Formats: sequence, structure tokens, C-alpha cells
Amino acid sequence: MTAAALRALHHGRAADDPLVLPGPWDAESARIFAAAGFPALATPSAGVAASLGYADGSTPPDEMFAAVARIVRAVDVPVTADLEAGYGLPAKELVERIAATGAVGCNIEDSERGQLTGMERQADRLAEIRAAAGDALVINARTDVFLRGADGGTDLAAQVAEAVRRGLRYAAAGADCVYPILAPPEALRELADRIGLPVNAIAVPGGPSPRELGALGASRITFGGGLHRRAMDSVRATAEALRND
Repeated sequence: MTAAALRALHHGRAADDPLVLPGPWDAESARIFAAAGFPALATPSAGVAASLGYADGSTPPDEMFAAVARIVRAVDVPVTADLEAGYGLPAKELVERIAATGAVGCNIEDSERGQLTGMERQADRLAEIRAAAGDALVINARTDVFLRGADGGTDLAAQVAEAVRRGLRYAAAGADCVYPILAPPEALRELADRIGLPVNAIAVPGGPSPRELGALGASRITFGGGLHRRAMDSVRATAEALRND
């Protein structure tokens, strides 16, 4: 599975047919999603962390990379990995470790310890990753503006403006797509049109469906740790039923 194959899946799609990337947390869930016919998968840091017994954001890098490698080995479709902010690894080492897992894409987010990273610092980081990887990695540049707040606070117009500003800068640094996590669905079209790259939207319970998010402007749909939580809800219900039998 190649980065070129994953990259191509983002383009030329109908508005109601976005690229839907389920988030496996282990090898078995990856096999199930691949067998259902999804053309690629996107590991979630939260789901992988929970499956390994850690809080989101607390997984040791070695364990995260090992988990991604097990998922990649289990399927014959491209896998992109949520690697948080990159674990402080130099770009060359980060790219080498991603390549060793077999993943052909990654999420890199622009906040650490609850704070937004400076835009230029993050753009430099993305440019270094692109230079180290060449075309062999699909970079999904996550911006946490809607999660952390822009300089204008929670004002939607200010957040959209900041997300666009960062998205354009990250595109210039070599990102393949931009992920304005938790962007309001009504802002997706403006973000996509103004940034000019495929936009990743997160599908959440009670929100628009993946197809609806596509019609609203998203080219790529992921779920964060949501699918893992839904699966664990089922396990919890099973456990309660067994206890009550």
C-alpha cells in the first residue's frame, strides 16, 4: 500500500461520497473494517491509547508505533496514523519510525499540553517532515483552533479566519489535507474553498452523517476515538447482561 494510493483517494470524489476512514484500535478491528470494504483506515490516538490502557495523549511512543505496525500488518489497505504532535521526535526520525510501521499517512496536530503551537513553528515542523518523507507520506495537518480557541476566543468568525490562515500556511509547507477538528459543519465549505486542500471532518454521535459532512464540504471523514467508544459501550452492555443473568 502506497502513499500515492492513499493520496489519490482524497481527490475526484462526489460531494456526497467523501473518503470515510474508520478508526481501528487494534489488528482485529482493522480486519473487520477492511473486510467491510473501506479502502483505507485511520488509526485514532484515543482509541489506541484506551486499548493499551492509557489516557489519550499518554501513550508511550514506542507502544503507539508498535500498535500502528500491528494494525498495518493485519490489513491490505492503506493506513494513516494519528501521531498526536509527533512525540517531540526530529522530523527524520519521525518519518523513519512511521515508515517502519508500514503506515503511509499521519495526522500531526498543532497543539501540545493544551496550547496551540505557533503557526510558523508548526509550519516549519511540517515542512521538515515533508522534506524527510518526500512523496512517501500523506500528511494530514490537524489544526486545533476550534478545540483550543483563536486569538478572538470562541467567536466563530475569528476561529474560521485563524483556521484558514493556518491551513494555507500548512498547505504551503507541504500538507496534503487539513483537519480543523471540531469545526462546525456549517463552516466546512468555507474552510475547504479558502484553504484549497481536502478538508478532514470528524463525525460525532448526533451530528451530520459522513455523507452529509461530504455535502457540506468535507472530502475526508474520520471518527477520532468514537468507534472504539461505541464498541466498548457494546462490551459494557454485554458485561452488565452477564452479571445480571
